[in-house]
Amino acid sequence: MRRIIASTYTTLDGYIDDPHEWSLQYNDEAAQKHAFELTLGADALLLGRVTYEGMAQAWPNMGGNPYADHVNAIPKYVVASEPVDTAAWGPATVIPGGELVGTVGRLKQQDGADILVWGSGRLTDDLAAAGLLDEYRIWVYPVIKGDGRPLFRPASTCPVELADAVTFDSGVVVLTYRPTTR
Repeated sequence: MRRIIASTYTTLDGYIDDPHEWSLQYNDEAAQKHAFELTLGADALLLGRVTYEGMAQAWPNMGGNPYADHVNAIPKYVVASEPVDTAAWGPATVIPGGELVGTVGRLKQQDGADILVWGSGRLTDDLAAAGLLDEYRIWVYPVIKGDGRPLFRPASTCPVELADAVTFDSGVVVLTYRPTTR
């Protein structure tokens, strides 16, 4: 069975918006290698509509390196309750919001590598609530932002256990948590 891994960048105080403004200077060689290995271990991306639309503005213009080439080549599954222009960044398939649990459940059962979720929002919460999310990979950056969009919301509530922690010289820490049934 494939694993679904939610990989999200956050500030020390728990905000996730605009990571391009505060994360890039901390992505040292070791952190980049870690991200590359995580991404190569996935053969699909699962994204909410807002995350997909934001990424679709940048990623199609990236390429020429193994990381970007892999991300651009793998299938993207976009969970949306309103229309999405998937021509912007393919290959992409829309999963209607009401079909999330059944469709993603079937994707998990298929042969293949991990499915990577980028971003954190209602999609991640719904996956965890349905028992479909296998891991949170939370990249904590040594930045205090003071305000913004929080990593977790009241709907995020679920017990987790720490599975791993990796610290990089830049001060970035990747915490891996797995939902539990306690």
